[in-house]
Amino acid sequence: MSTKPIFVATHPRACSTAFERVFMTRRDTLQCVHEPFGDAFYFGPERLSERYEKDEKERVASGFSESTFKTIFDRIERENTEGKRLFIKDITHYLVPPSGAPASIAPSLASYKRGVGTDTTSLPTPPISSPSSDSGPPYPYNTKPEPGNPTVVPTELLKSFHFTFLIRHPRASIPSYFRCTVPPLDEVTGFYNFMPSEAGYDEVRRVFDYLREIGEVGPKVAGQPGQEGKEGSGVEICVVDADDLLDNPSGMIKEYCRSVGLEYTPDMLKWESEEDHRIAKEAFEKWKGFHEDAIDSTELKPRLHKKSPKSDEQLYAEWTDKFGEEGAKVIKETVEANIPDYEYLKQFAIKV
Repeated sequence: MSTKPIFVATHPRACSTAFERVFMTRRDTLQCVHEPFGDAFYFGPERLSERYEKDEKERVASGFSESTFKTIFDRIERENTEGKRLFIKDITHYLVPPSGAPASIAPSLASYKRGVGTDTTSLPTPPISSPSSDSGPPYPYNTKPEPGNPTVVPTELLKSFHFTFLIRHPRASIPSYFRCTVPPLDEVTGFYNFMPSEAGYDEVRRVFDYLREIGEVGPKVAGQPGQEGKEGSGVEICVVDADDLLDNPSGMIKEYCRSVGLEYTPDMLKWESEEDHRIAKEAFEKWKGFHEDAIDSTELKPRLHKKSPKSDEQLYAEWTDKFGEEGAKVIKETVEANIPDYEYLKQFAIKV
């Protein structure tokens, strides 16, 4: 059974913070790290995103304008000083150049060598200058790509983690994300425009496929019948669908824990103490407006009624009512663009 640090790779608005809260209750054995790589993706000198490219003041005000991918790995290593197993939940596209651009290794990680594991603190820190906003984000880097690797993280470093995946149907996640980028919530989140490139499904699929290709996950699939004799060099393919999680939290979490080598106890699904809430609020404070429901929650319990599928026409009418005709059109186009990647990943999802 793997004892590697767990990395939950997901996309925006996949109920991933509620999922994370379950594992934050295991403070005796797990060190949870909440979405660290957005610091480098949005704000640092190796940033991949255009979201704050023309707003240097905001990048500096974030406190992460000097964050590189190396400094984030360094911080993760420093935080894990008590010998607990790491549990990282993050957005997959924070590690992948946007819009299908070819990847090369982040300059701060270019000297990473096999055998270092997750400890990047001993690597030299190269000087990394941030170009003016007129020239766009610092990507592409002047570094070598790794064949097939869709991320800016060296393959040998990716191999240090036990990857699992969390997905949600685009019909639910995309309008939820859109809502965070328009008034009135945009004043809280600081995301003032919706970017379809941040939907994240393409990046989850490409990272998933790459890890399968190099034998880091699979061929055995967690929580599915007929897997006898499929053991390989990688850990089980472990994909959680958010709707399945919300319908059957105990069953899904129990099977997830079995797959990654954690002990499951029913009390993981409740977090009612002041200490629980203090820790969650501190962890989620960075991304204001995105995690309020998870912050205010006290447990993960089954939905009273399973979601009834709505027709495309019903959904479009709802989106039009909430976001106007133009907003509904953008949501519809983004949903349709991402359904194939979702459905591809869904076939690997845990079934309980």
